[in-house]
Amino acid sequence: MESPAVTFTLAYLVFAVCFVFPPDEVRSAGLTVQSLLSAWLGSEDAAFVQYHLRRSTGTLLAHSLLPLGYYLGMCFAAPEKHLCFFYLASKEWKTFFFFAVLLPAITSALAYYWSRKGWNNHPLARTLAVHALPQSGWRAVASSINTEFRRIDKFATGAPGARVIVTDTWVIKVTTYCLHVAQQQDIHLTVTDSRQHELTPDSNVPVQFLTIRVASINPYVKAFDIRLNSTEYGELREKLRAPISNAANVVIHQSLSDLFLETFTSLVEINQTYHVPSTQELEPCIGCMQTIANIKLIKNCQEPNEGECQQCYCRPMWCLTCMGKWFASRQDQQHPETWLSSQVPCPTCRAKFCILDVCLIR
Repeated sequence: MESPAVTFTLAYLVFAVCFVFPPDEVRSAGLTVQSLLSAWLGSEDAAFVQYHLRRSTGTLLAHSLLPLGYYLGMCFAAPEKHLCFFYLASKEWKTFFFFAVLLPAITSALAYYWSRKGWNNHPLARTLAVHALPQSGWRAVASSINTEFRRIDKFATGAPGARVIVTDTWVIKVTTYCLHVAQQQDIHLTVTDSRQHELTPDSNVPVQFLTIRVASINPYVKAFDIRLNSTEYGELREKLRAPISNAANVVIHQSLSDLFLETFTSLVEINQTYHVPSTQELEPCIGCMQTIANIKLIKNCQEPNEGECQQCYCRPMWCLTCMGKWFASRQDQQHPETWLSSQVPCPTCRAKFCILDVCLIR
């Protein structure tokens, strides 16, 4: 091929790769299938399953047009090949054109078949039907997923082409062409691999990515892998009902805040304890409203009138985990070596305290 044809081929190759695997810059420019077909796709938040029924179909159709787009572009980039006149083109280009036309024709027929009978024939519909009760169908499962996806307490991470979503009932992996769905009560999770990346586009510190195998006891549900940053591992575990086994004995690097919270908890456990008067009734923690308040701030580090710490007169209102998160949030993130020795204000009365002043309630 001559220079214009080579230039166009390289440019189209870059375009095709960016269109199939769009980087952040392409997504922000709106050059993705989701953006171009947004009017037809609808809202993911309003109807998650229906959105991905259309998205996967539209993505397959759009990607199948890429070879034909290359052929049409070459008609202008290499006019000497006479590609605009099919009967004058070489045998190789005729074969390429045949497959370039055949591919979108097949995907169009497939998309039409999938959309028949209200998308009953779509692979995602058949995937969801596996989880349906005998008296119901895949639409009941879709309704459950749609409802839980709209909740703000779901766990979601990953790029658009490889998202992981965990709701109260479901574990979902969103890929370019399909969705993997498993029910939480049926799954076993195993950490199978770990990869360390020294540099990432968003950070200048090493990042660890974990691969977790999701296997269901339902024989009709195929096992799949999810991949996430190790700093999100703790949040994932909180959302999952089933434990995650570590078959590969992978050392999981937690976030700095998670590591500090573990240290904070272990140090508070050896502090002096506080005995609540029998007439005082403990209330739920005002931070999470899930755990009964179990800590009291009492100045133990020094004498009452010495040092920067002050006596807190608040009644027990916080749990140990929420107080640890509060303590970490008030620190200088650039100097973690100072966290354990620093003082922070009480979240309620603003009296300064240190870790030695945090007492567990017995």
